[in-house]
Amino acid sequence: MPSLVLTGLLVAGLSGCATGSAGESSSSTAEASAPESAAADEAGRVTISGVSPATAPVSGGTTVSITGASLDEVASVILAGETIPVKVGADGSKATFTVPAAVDYSPSTEALVVQDAQGEELHQADFSYEVTTPVDRQLTYALAHWSDYNTAEYETLGDNDCVNFTSQTLIERGWTQDDAWHYGESGVWSASDAWRSSTALMAYLGTRPDLATPLDDTQRDQVVPGDIAQFDWDGSGDRDHTGIVTRVEHTADGVKIYFAGHTLDSDYRDVDEAIMVDHPGGTAYYWHLS
Repeated sequence: MPSLVLTGLLVAGLSGCATGSAGESSSSTAEASAPESAAADEAGRVTISGVSPATAPVSGGTTVSITGASLDEVASVILAGETIPVKVGADGSKATFTVPAAVDYSPSTEALVVQDAQGEELHQADFSYEVTTPVDRQLTYALAHWSDYNTAEYETLGDNDCVNFTSQTLIERGWTQDDAWHYGESGVWSASDAWRSSTALMAYLGTRPDLATPLDDTQRDQVVPGDIAQFDWDGSGDRDHTGIVTRVEHTADGVKIYFAGHTLDSDYRDVDEAIMVDHPGGTAYYWHLS
C-alpha cells in the first residue's frame, strides 16, 4: 500500500479572497515541504498537492483535476454519496474526474475522499456545491416543491397540476412568459393553455425550436436533467402527463430516465415503470431544452 505525503491543498479561490500574509504563508509552506515532496517522488509514493476546482454547480458535470506525483495509485473519489472513477494521466502527475450532481440538487459542502483501488483513503478535502446555472435553479426548485407545493406564489390545479408545476420550473430556469405561455393575472385558471395543458405545451414547444428540440424514446442518450418528459398513456397522439427529468443513468442495459412531477407527486419517478407498469403500452417523449 503506497503511503501518502500531503503537500497541501490547492483550492480554486473565489474572487475577492484574502491576499498578503495568508498568501505568503502558503508560499513558505510549499517551499518548506519541497524536499519532502522530492523524497516522496523518488520513493514512488503518492503525493497529492491539489484538487481544483473545489466548487461545482449542483447539477454536476464539472471536470475536477487532482495534481501531484505517482497518482497511478489513485483509483476513485467519493463525493455526494457516489464513487466516481478517475482517469490518470500518462506521467502520473494529474488525475481527473467528473463531478456528480448534488443530492437532490441542494447546495452543500461535502467531503471529497480520494482513494486507491483497495478503498484506502489517500486524501480528503471539502468540496462545495452551489446553485449557479439556470438548470441548477430549475432542478433545485423541482426537488424542493415536488411534494411541498409553492402555494405562496402559485395556485394548483388539483389532480391535474403536472404542467402548472413544470411551467413553474421553467420560470426558475429563466424562461420568459409570452402571450402563448403564461401564468394568469388572476391565478392558474386564467393561465394560458400551454401553461397548464400537456397537449397545449407540446404544441407550444413545437413552435419554439429556439427553446426545445423534440426527442422520442429511442433518443434517450440525448436527454439530460432539466429536460421535459411527456407521456401519451393511450396512444391517442396527445400528451397526458408532463414532468421534469431529474436523473439520467447510462447503464450496460441502456439509458434509465427519472423525472419529477405533480399529479402523482414524484421526485425520481422511473420512466420505464410509468410506461410499462403504471400505464402499460404508454409512450414517453422528451424535449431537450436549449
